[in-house]
Amino acid sequence: MTSFLLPPSLPFLIISYSMLIVVPSTTVAKQIKHFEFNVQMTNVARLCSTKSIVTVNGQFPGPELIVRESDQLIVKVTNHVPYNITLHWHGIRQLRSGWADGPAYVTQCPIQTGQTYVYNFTLIGQRGTFFWHAHISWLRATVYGPLIILPKIGVPYPFPEPYKEVPIILGEWWKADIEAVISQALQTGGGPNVSDAYTINGLLGPLYDCSTQDIFKLKVEARKTYMLRLINAAVNEELFFSVADHNLTVVDVDGVYVKPFDADIILISPGQTSNLLLRTKRSYPNAAFLMEARPYSTGLPGTYDNTTVAGVLEYESRTAASHKALPLRAPTLPAFNDTSFAANFAGKLRSLATRRFPARVPRGDPDRRFFFTVGIGTLPCPANSTCQGPTNDTMFAAAINNVSFVTPATALLQAHYFGRSRGVYTQDFPAFPEAPFDYTGAPPTTNAALGSGTRLAALPFNTKVEVVLQGTNILGAESHPLHLHGFNFFVIGRGSGNFDPANDPASFNLVDPVERNTVAVPAAGWVAIRFLADNPGVWLMHCHIEAHLSWGLKMAWLVQDGTLPKQKLPPPPSDLPKC
Repeated sequence: MTSFLLPPSLPFLIISYSMLIVVPSTTVAKQIKHFEFNVQMTNVARLCSTKSIVTVNGQFPGPELIVRESDQLIVKVTNHVPYNITLHWHGIRQLRSGWADGPAYVTQCPIQTGQTYVYNFTLIGQRGTFFWHAHISWLRATVYGPLIILPKIGVPYPFPEPYKEVPIILGEWWKADIEAVISQALQTGGGPNVSDAYTINGLLGPLYDCSTQDIFKLKVEARKTYMLRLINAAVNEELFFSVADHNLTVVDVDGVYVKPFDADIILISPGQTSNLLLRTKRSYPNAAFLMEARPYSTGLPGTYDNTTVAGVLEYESRTAASHKALPLRAPTLPAFNDTSFAANFAGKLRSLATRRFPARVPRGDPDRRFFFTVGIGTLPCPANSTCQGPTNDTMFAAAINNVSFVTPATALLQAHYFGRSRGVYTQDFPAFPEAPFDYTGAPPTTNAALGSGTRLAALPFNTKVEVVLQGTNILGAESHPLHLHGFNFFVIGRGSGNFDPANDPASFNLVDPVERNTVAVPAAGWVAIRFLADNPGVWLMHCHIEAHLSWGLKMAWLVQDGTLPKQKLPPPPSDLPKC
C-alpha cells in the first residue's frame, strides 16, 4: 500500500483497482466508478510460515478505493472461494440502498461459491476515511481494504492541505486458519484463540520473530504535513497508536470533521477511523522512528493478544552518510488497561459544528427512548453436548437487553420487504431490560444466563431516537465498540458506573457532540447516542469485536417507509443472492 497525493481541484476516474487516471475537469460533480472484486485464495507468508488466506484480487490488505463525495460505486464481486462471502462498506449510510449494505442474513443472503453480486450505491453527503470488509463469520480478518472519499471538486478541507495522505490500516493475524478458530470456539462454547500478531498495512514489523523484513516504512520529508488515514480493521482489539517523537492532530473521526486537538497517543476501536495530521521535523534527524500499536483491553490477561506491532517512519536520505543504519526511537504507550486514558481521549472529541459543517444532532425531546444493556453472559449448553464455557454446561454468549441475537436462515431485509416475517423475526425487541440489576457492581450470582431470539425494534420513518448503551459486569466489565449500520449518530453523553436517568441527562451535549458510526461503550460505564431514523430498511447494530458478535452481541432496527416516494425502500436488485 502506497501513499497518494490528490489535488482537491482535480477529479479522477479509477479504471480498475490498480490504475488511477486523473482527468482535469471543472464541471463533473458526480462520476460512476466501476470496480471488479474477485474473492480468491492467496498464499501469504507471515511469521515463519505460509498459509492460504481469503483475499480480494489477491491483495492483502485488499484494493484501496479512492472516490469522491457524490460518486456512484458499482462493485462487481465474484466469489471463487469455498466460503460464502458478503462485503460491507463500513460507515457508508446507504441511503435507500440497504440492499448494498452487506451483513449476511440481515440485508442479503451471502454470495455463494461461483456466484456474483453487484453492490450499487451512491456516496451522499459523506467524505473522509472509511473501509470495506467481509461481513460473514471471521473472514474480515483478511478481507478488508481502505475506502477513501475525497471532498467534492473544489471543496477544501477545513484545515491546511496536507502534503501527502497515507492510509494506515491496523489488522490482526493468526497463524491458524481463521475459520477453524471461530468454528472450534462455537462448537465448544469456549473463547476463541487470540491472534498471534497485529499488522500495519498487512505487515508485522521488526518486533516479531521472522518479520524483520516485513516492515511498513513511511518515507517523509522535513517540514511537511502528512495526513495519516488511520483505520482499525483488527478483529477483536481496541488499539493504542503513536509515532515516536511526533505529535498528531486529530481532525476527523469516522468520516466527520472534529474540532482539532493534539495528541501523542490515539485510541481507536475496531471499526473506527481517524484522520491525523503529522508534522515532520524542521531538520533531518539522525534517527528513524517507530509507529506502534498495541491493545487496550479491560479483559483478563490471556484473553487478548498482548503484543505490539511497529512500522517505521524514516526521513528521506539526502546525503551518503544518511544511508547508514539509523537508531530507532520508540514511543511510550499506556498500560493495556488504562481506562482513564480511554475516558479522557473520548472526552476530547467534539464535532466541528460550524455553519459549513454543522452538527445536526436531533434536539428537543426524542420520540423514542431506549436503554440497552450490553455485555457478556452465558447460554445453556445444547442437549447432548459438552461445553467449555465459564461454568459447567454453559457456553459463552453476548447480548443486548438479555437477548442474544439468533441469525436467521433468510435475510431480514428480504423478509421485511416481501412481508414474510413469520418464522423469521418478531418486532418486539425490548426497549428496556426486562430484569434490571446493578449493572456495574459485583457480578450477579444468579440470572447470568441470557435469552436468545431474532427480535427487531421497529421505528416509524423520521423517528428521533435516543439510546443509552449501558455496559454490564455479568462476566466481567469489558469495553464494547458498538457500530450502527445505515446511520451516523451523535454521542451526547458518557459516564462511568450505572446511568442515572434522573441526573445524567442534564449534562448531555446537544451543541457539538461528536458524530460517529462506531462508539466504544466503556467498561463499567455508559454512553448515550441520538440519531434520526430517516433511512428505511433493516439496519444492524452490533459490537465490532468479532468474538462478541459471534456470541450474539447484536440487534437490528426496522425503519418503516415514509409517505413520500424518496422515503421508501426501492425493490431489491435482480441479482440479489438467494439463501
